[in-house]
Amino acid sequence: MDFVPAIARWLHLMAGVMWIGLLYYFNFVQVAAMKAAAADGTAVGISKHVAPRALLFFRWSALVTWLAGAALLGPSFKAAFALQPSHALIGMGAWLGTIMLFNVWVLIWPSQRKILGMVKATDAQKITARRVAFLASRTNTMLSIPMLFFMAAGAHSSVYGY
Repeated sequence: MDFVPAIARWLHLMAGVMWIGLLYYFNFVQVAAMKAAAADGTAVGISKHVAPRALLFFRWSALVTWLAGAALLGPSFKAAFALQPSHALIGMGAWLGTIMLFNVWVLIWPSQRKILGMVKATDAQKITARRVAFLASRTNTMLSIPMLFFMAAGAHSSVYGY
């Protein structure tokens, strides 16, 4: 059964790279591109073809990352989430990842469905959805930095005196 942690580690790593990569793509590339494309009338290609597909991979890679991370914690799951001293570093990373996962599934995805016209929404609801998606996405971008630090620190806790 030694292959199970190895598979979980690779799933966690690969899905995490996809999740954070898409997060950075949305925040640093697509937002500016959508503004420019809206200005010249070419945004439909992004909003119709690129954004829905990117959001599909974004939300599912977030879930796979979290589930694989939980599997890696295994019997230490409770100690990590309780921030017990021996697991405090990885626990902080796990909590940040959990908050980010919540933001993806509860705030960003439902808002994007309204923005992209996947569900009916009034203009007022779309304006609110844009603000919610923007703030949740920017929050995730900021949380990704300490989350990555704590995830790496958890694996090298002896360096940090734990």
